Amino acid sequence: MSSLVISEHIEITPGICGGKPRIAGHRIKVQDIVIWHERMGMSPDEIIYHHPSITLADVYAALAYYHDHREEIRQQIEAGEAFAQQLQGDKPSLIKKILKGKNVNQD
Repeated sequence: MSSLVISEHIEITPGICGGKPRIAGHRIKVQDIVIWHERMGMSPDEIIYHHPSITLADVYAALAYYHDHREEIRQQIEAGEAFAQQLQGDKPSLIKKILKGKNVNQD
């Protein structure tokens, strides 16, 4: 029964969001919900406040999917973070430059 409920809210479509599990009909990935909830400390109500096109049931289905596929989702999050780090390379962020008082137009 629970997998039926989750399949109503979560879908995986090759070519959309890299084939990662996402809220059905949206581009919000399960890993996005996990990051907002676990790392940023947002409650499910806060998540739907900031993303009113999804429902509370969508958020809870994403969290249930995550708990059923924890390793897979964690690997996806880590891969995304590694990719972002690779893109940044050795260049400090613009915010770090500003905080250090450097002229950001020099580079």
